[in-house]
Amino acid sequence: MSAKGKHGGGEKQGKKKGGKLKVILIVFAALVALGAIGGAMGGGTHGAKSQTTQGQPSASEGQSSGSDQPQQTAQKQDEDDSVPAEYKNALAKAKQYNDTVHLSKAKLYDQLTSEYADKFSKEAAQYAVDNLQADYKANALAKAKDYSDSMHLSKAKLYDQLTSDYGEKFTADEAQYAIDNLQADYKANALAKAKEYESEMHMSPSAIKDQLMSDYGEKFTKEEAQYAIDHLND
Repeated sequence: MSAKGKHGGGEKQGKKKGGKLKVILIVFAALVALGAIGGAMGGGTHGAKSQTTQGQPSASEGQSSGSDQPQQTAQKQDEDDSVPAEYKNALAKAKQYNDTVHLSKAKLYDQLTSEYADKFSKEAAQYAVDNLQADYKANALAKAKDYSDSMHLSKAKLYDQLTSDYGEKFTADEAQYAIDNLQADYKANALAKAKEYESEMHMSPSAIKDQLMSDYGEKFTKEEAQYAIDHLND
């Protein structure tokens, strides 16, 4: 065979081998691509399943949170059942007093235990004042307003009445809160008190002024007392 023939045959064989190689590469590439797609689909499914699992509480968790509530309710019921009836009644009475007559804590205790009032035992009364949800500063302010409107007290006399053991028995802080937040016209109170002294006790203006300012009397300031005298005959 000539050199040209041999060369032509070699080219044909090379082309056949090259064609087979291309086919093998294409098939391999296709397999790789299919494998990647399958892996991605499998991973997405697993991820979705994982997210679904994470998003849902386990049965044990749901049962645990649901079972806590009956236990707490039962515990509260047991606590309520363990409180004597007298204690509950004392607390109910304390709530009534707190809502209507605005007593201090000490005065409330006195009222609950008094032989002339509710006659609860000391233990029941103590339970009541310990468990009553009360704003004693607000009570002091309400009581101060009552005294200012009805008895026309001075600021100093009002404080004394709120804190006195013979009065309302509020603490110093509660009484001071009331004084600081009370909207009162003490000059008008002094004038109202002066007119009472004039009409009921027939006192002279000078004696009225002394009584208004006295530490043993009404404890108005000098300015408030003078205002009352100046407007006594208005």
